[in-house]
Amino acid sequence: MKITQKSFGKTVRGEETTLYTLTNGNGMKVSFTNYGANIVSIIVPDSKGNFADVNLGFDNIAGYEENPPGFGSFIGRHGNRIGDAKFELNGKVYELDKNDGKNNLHGGFTGYNKFVYETEVYEDDDIASIEFSRLSPHMEQGFPGNLDVSVTYSLTEANELVIEYLAVSDRDTIVNLTNHSYFNLSGHDSGSILDHKVWIKANQFTPTTSDLIPTGEIRDVTGTPMDFRTLKSIGQEIDTDYEPLVMAGGYDHNYVLDISGTQVEKVAELVDDKTGRKMEVFTDLPGIQLYAGNMLSPVKNSKNGAVYNKRYGVCFETQFFPNSCNIPSFPSCMLKAGKEFDSVTIYKFSTI
Repeated sequence: MKITQKSFGKTVRGEETTLYTLTNGNGMKVSFTNYGANIVSIIVPDSKGNFADVNLGFDNIAGYEENPPGFGSFIGRHGNRIGDAKFELNGKVYELDKNDGKNNLHGGFTGYNKFVYETEVYEDDDIASIEFSRLSPHMEQGFPGNLDVSVTYSLTEANELVIEYLAVSDRDTIVNLTNHSYFNLSGHDSGSILDHKVWIKANQFTPTTSDLIPTGEIRDVTGTPMDFRTLKSIGQEIDTDYEPLVMAGGYDHNYVLDISGTQVEKVAELVDDKTGRKMEVFTDLPGIQLYAGNMLSPVKNSKNGAVYNKRYGVCFETQFFPNSCNIPSFPSCMLKAGKEFDSVTIYKFSTI
C-alpha cells in the first residue's frame, strides 16, 4: 500500500487544497481531494490488464469548485430530494434552500462537496485510508444541530473502495450522506454507458411526481422496465414509454433494497462486456438511487480534455429514500442527539 499527496491548487478564496492518491499492490489507484472530500479518480485494470480511470471528473480544483453534476462528490447533510424544501422535526418546521425548483436537492446551494476538510491518513500493510472531517454548524443549509461529520475512504488489496460515513449531532436532526460518483467502466472519456449492464437487488422502487419527489408509494418492479433483478443493459428499456421513466428522462429512481439493513450486503452490480470490468456495490442503507446521467449536458474542461454528454456516466447512490423526512412510512433518516450515524458503502472492482 502506498499513499502520496501533492498540491491540487488554490480555491478562489485562496485555500490550499491537496490531492491524495492511494495505490494497492494490484496497481489500483484512487485519488481524493480535501476540497469537498471528492473522489477525483478511480484507476482499475480491465480483463487484459490495461488500466483506465472509470470515474468522471476534473483535473484541477477549479473544476470541482463549479462541478454542477456533482462528479465524485461527498453529498450532505441530506442527499437527494426533500419536497417543498422543508421538513418538520419535534414540532418545528425547518426551511431549506430551494435549489431544485421548489425542492431541496443534495443539501442546498452549498453542499458538503464545497468545503475544505481536515485530513487524517492511515496506512497498513493491506489497507490504506484517508479520513476527511469537519463540523457542520447548527442551521448550516437550514438543518438543525452541530454535526461532527466524517467520511473515510479506504482502499483494500481486494480492489475495494470502502466508504464509511460517521456523524454525531448535538440536537435531533436528519442525516442522509452519500457519494455521487459517475462511473463508466470503459473509461471516463469513452462515451455512452447505455451498453453497461446493471443488476440491483430490489423487488420494488419508489415512484415520483413530475419533479422527482417520491409519492410515498412503493411499487413492485415486476413486469416493468424498472426491473434489474437479472442483469440487463441500461439502454435496453431506458426510453420505454413508462410514466416514471418519461418523467425522469430515464433512470433516476430510488430502489427499495431487499436486504436486512443490519450488515453490509451486496446490492448492485455494473458490468462492461467491452472491457470485462465489473463493479459490485455493497451497503447497509435501505435504498439506492440509480441515475443514468440523463441530465448531463456537455461538461467541458474535464479530465484529459474530455467532454461528458448525456448518459456518459452512471451513479449508484446508497441512501435513505428521498423525502423520507416527510413520508413516515419510509425508513427514517432522523438522527437523535448524541447518537452516532455509522454507515458503510463499498465499490468493489474486478473483471468478468
